[in-house]
Amino acid sequence: MELPTDHLKWLNQAVDLAMENVRAGGRPFGAVLVRDGECIATGVNQMMALNDPSSHAEMEALRHAGMTRGSVDMSGTVLYASGQPCPMCLAAAFMTKVGAIAYVYGNADAEPFGFSSQPTYDALGVKIEAQPIPVFKVAMPERPAADLYGAE
Repeated sequence: MELPTDHLKWLNQAVDLAMENVRAGGRPFGAVLVRDGECIATGVNQMMALNDPSSHAEMEALRHAGMTRGSVDMSGTVLYASGQPCPMCLAAAFMTKVGAIAYVYGNADAEPFGFSSQPTYDALGVKIEAQPIPVFKVAMPERPAADLYGAE
């Protein structure tokens, strides 16, 4: 699956959600789930607010989509995330048949601010480039990582 031509719109929305979440006291992660050019769910990281280690932005978007659609089958969707999905979020996307994942900031971008999931990748032996789902890192130089991760 290739990224739709309007992918920057959705990636910007994911980053905007992450920024809003930081302003509300949350962690800097947002996600948008899209099918056929329509947003079907969004999520932000609520891990600290809910004391729930699984409340990542991508997980929240998948949960909301499943509840509102009455199905966990997300075939044909693209999951747009502000940051590189952690292995848990990758597994959830795979299990729900998400068609592709796109994100803006990788672990190397997040690491200086303490938000990298690379230690989890390393401990589990997961490689972002070896996923059964197409995963795209999309550069957005007009949206530097420091603007989001340093906003706290």
